[in-house]
Amino acid sequence: MNDRRYLLVGIPTISFAITVMQARYGTNPGVADFLLSWAIAFAFTLSIWLSNRALWLWLLGRMPRVEQTARRLWLLGALSIVVTSLVTAVLHFGLNIYFPHYCAKHSVSVFHEIRFNLLPTGVVLLIYESSHFFRGWEQNLRRAEQLTRAGTQAQLDALRGQLDPHFLFNNLNTLSALIEPANEPAQHFVEQLADVYRYVLLSQGQATVPLAEELAFVETYLALHKTRFRDNLRVETDVAPAALTRHVAPLSVQLLVENALKHNVASREQPLQLRLLAGPESEFITVENTLRPRSAGLAPGTGMGLANVRQRYELLGTSRPVEIESGDGKFVVKLPLI
Repeated sequence: MNDRRYLLVGIPTISFAITVMQARYGTNPGVADFLLSWAIAFAFTLSIWLSNRALWLWLLGRMPRVEQTARRLWLLGALSIVVTSLVTAVLHFGLNIYFPHYCAKHSVSVFHEIRFNLLPTGVVLLIYESSHFFRGWEQNLRRAEQLTRAGTQAQLDALRGQLDPHFLFNNLNTLSALIEPANEPAQHFVEQLADVYRYVLLSQGQATVPLAEELAFVETYLALHKTRFRDNLRVETDVAPAALTRHVAPLSVQLLVENALKHNVASREQPLQLRLLAGPESEFITVENTLRPRSAGLAPGTGMGLANVRQRYELLGTSRPVEIESGDGKFVVKLPLI
């Protein structure tokens, strides 16, 4: 956190204000006494400010999420009282050795000084917390605007390259009616194709979707490809029920599956192994596939799909980034669960 302006302006200002206040309600000191009082107030202000600043940063690092704010503020209030009291007591009794006139040794004086120091400490922590809140609000606002622009652009791109949805669905229904009733595989294939297209349309404009919905869509998407690949494609899904309630970016898992099918060999001799994994306490949905790049046919990948997925998760503000690993004959991508 860049708070240099707070430190350079706040510490001298508060220490000076405290010195002026003490001089106003006490005896009129000379210049030398005033400067000495200011130096002592500056030492107290600097020590209490930096110690509470360190406490605030430590708690913010331990509890950064929005839902942890209330607990963090309660802990900050309680621990700040302890830290301020300890710093005040140590400085008070330490300065008493050199300046007994300014720092009386009895405990009543220390108690009054602690009580006095808690007020500016609370004001400073309120400024830090307010600054953090508004900075996060501005970041979320910019992120939401970027997501909106990205979603709008994606919809425009989709409209440029796709047929009118009503036209497509009407023709799929017509095709289904033309298929012989006894040909159940063909009927089922058309229904799955309609389901895939319906999900793509419904997910547009949504920032996230439940993992359960995304995986149901991926299952239908893979079923269409199984018609072509048959036993050349082997899929294993092991996702805990607890993970299904978490969210992912729409079509992000499908894109990883599509990349695996597009860029890897899938033959009887070398079947494509595809695994979708998420444990009950996992923070990721893992998509893993055997890595056997095609030597001919489809053009090599440009990496744009993975780059777009990474950007979408960055805009969503996930606490963990998208992780990509390649090696030992495997390609693994881990998408954060939201």
